[in-house]
Amino acid sequence: MALGPRLDLRQSQSLVMTPQLQQAIRLLALSNLEVESFIAEELERNPLLESGPEEERGPSEAPEVVEAGESGEDGEWPPTEPPTADRLMEEGDAAADAPLDVDYQVETFHHDSAVDSARGMDGGLGLDAIAGGSYFEDGPDFDSIAAAETSLHDHLLTQAGACLSGSDLFIAGHLVDQIDEAGYLAAALLDLSQRLGAPLAQVERVLATIQTFEPTGVGARSLAECLALQAKEADRYDPAMARLIDNLELLARGSLPQLRRICGVDDEDLADMIRELRAYDPKPGLRFGGERTQAVVPDIFVARTHTGWAVELNSATLPRLLVNRSYYVELARGNKDKNSRIWLSECLASANWLVKALDQRARTIVKVATELVTQQEAFFLHGVEHLRPLTLRAVADAIGMHESTVSRVTSNKYLSCDRGLFELKYFFTSGIQASDGGDAVSAEAVKSHIRALIAAEGDDILSDDKLVELLNAKGFDIARRTVAKYREAIGLGSSVQRRRQRAIGATRAA
Repeated sequence: MALGPRLDLRQSQSLVMTPQLQQAIRLLALSNLEVESFIAEELERNPLLESGPEEERGPSEAPEVVEAGESGEDGEWPPTEPPTADRLMEEGDAAADAPLDVDYQVETFHHDSAVDSARGMDGGLGLDAIAGGSYFEDGPDFDSIAAAETSLHDHLLTQAGACLSGSDLFIAGHLVDQIDEAGYLAAALLDLSQRLGAPLAQVERVLATIQTFEPTGVGARSLAECLALQAKEADRYDPAMARLIDNLELLARGSLPQLRRICGVDDEDLADMIRELRAYDPKPGLRFGGERTQAVVPDIFVARTHTGWAVELNSATLPRLLVNRSYYVELARGNKDKNSRIWLSECLASANWLVKALDQRARTIVKVATELVTQQEAFFLHGVEHLRPLTLRAVADAIGMHESTVSRVTSNKYLSCDRGLFELKYFFTSGIQASDGGDAVSAEAVKSHIRALIAAEGDDILSDDKLVELLNAKGFDIARRTVAKYREAIGLGSSVQRRRQRAIGATRAA
């Protein structure tokens, strides 16, 4: 059989994830604050992007976008009509891409942020700048002027420098480095002594000195030692208190009669000792430093209106992103280098794609949030007891999107309404079948009923079997193991644990 060259023509289909599509998908899963950080990086990288002040553009004006190409002979720019979004999606013309058209006349885009309306999503308090964490020029940035907090290690080293010197100060520095943020010493003294080449007795003496520093209880190696140091500081470390601290596991189990025998005290003295013990700080180091607690910033506002529900993005956390038309024209006309012009066209295409991706992200989030409000309207009206079982597929089918898109939209995003601040994932829960064959109820609704029943149990502690009976009477077809799982999920102990806690509380009150 003879071999020879041959030219064939074949046609096939393939799905390619372009960098622009990957960018749009990545933006969809980010929260507003994360998008703000991403935009800041793009502003540094792309010279054609700029953040427009709030007062420069009204809410009804679309973002400025300029298309790549040469200017006409008469100086008109751009020389051709910008392509539509439909053509861009069909042809994939990334170089000439423009943001999708947005109907800024609909209710969603009436205002720049949730508080620009007559009432305001925050009840008219005018907290948009504070809630968004982005002041721009409207007010001071209190985080930037806040004094830096002294860390626990710096606080201890300052005290060590005032009372120790020489080798003792050197050992104290290593001991302080081994103290965790709660104030406990995490290293063994013998290992530290061998590593430093210092006598164990000297290391123990330096540790005893550190344990006299503020806050009281720092440098302890166990909870019992931490409480003992605080009791000694308060001049309450008598033999009875020492025996109580040595038997904290009995106190945790609620074995009060056994504790009375061990400590040799009566009910009144034991109650006074337990009350004193509860006043001590089990983690004294947390008073200093540590990471600052970051408040959750809502991505979506939901408010009741006279016509239904208003769903709106928290645009206070997102700066205005514009393409600098005049700067692009100036660079395009003045630069004759081919590589520079290619780079400039790539910057323009990237800027246009980013503006379009942000616009698409906003519309997708509002669309998903609107469907969530529609599906869970009973929750917004009446509370968690009326939360319905809901899946990502149900929302995806209702709005004509893929389930993965809904999953990305609901990740790391929070919704603010009259009932509080909720993660979007909160509204997707499994269902519990009704005992009468009616509509299923969500797991969160069942947890709410369990919490209410236990809160109202009084002196008659309810067992899991009794909770099952009460829930069945309310119409929930639920098993005992499910009740136990939900009870533990909301942080409530078993009937035995709650009975012991009640006994300890009664003793303390007496």
